[in-house]
Amino acid sequence: MSDEAHEPTKRLFFALDCAPAQRKAIAQWRSALQLRTGRPVPAENFHLTLLFLGSVSVAQIAEICTAAGKVAVPDEPLRVELDRLDAWRRAGALVLASEQAPAPLLRLVYGLEQAMLPFGLENAPTEFRPHLTLMRDYRAQVPESATPPAFFLRADRFVLFESHKGRYRALADWPFGGA
Repeated sequence: MSDEAHEPTKRLFFALDCAPAQRKAIAQWRSALQLRTGRPVPAENFHLTLLFLGSVSVAQIAEICTAAGKVAVPDEPLRVELDRLDAWRRAGALVLASEQAPAPLLRLVYGLEQAMLPFGLENAPTEFRPHLTLMRDYRAQVPESATPPAFFLRADRFVLFESHKGRYRALADWPFGGA
């Protein structure tokens, strides 16, 4: 067996974090839906994924952070409207999605995808669809809501998170130009 098989790894992803007040408002709105299926994502884990890296060698994390630090960031905080409730059947997720992704967000995601190419990470980039996951293992129709979703995720930085046993831990972050 090679040493690579025993090399420590971490499950990583880049994301926009969700402020505590936003988390609380979204969690309260989700509660009003009175969902009876799926597993709720803990409010402290609410975020908008930019790029999922998967299992990454601990030895690569410093280089990944260096590459991420060279990505062009927006000149001012991002505002992403989460204005659509959607059920993603294949992923088994209920999500808050964005009808229209802001151009600076799309440029940031593209920059991250390009910066991560040299690392040959396991996941090929898929079409970026900005969303915040509300429920996992969700197999029902999109629920009716008395109040349509109208949330604005405001971010002044992007973050590299580690996913470990259902918890997300920030490892590094990069502020936007106006932050």
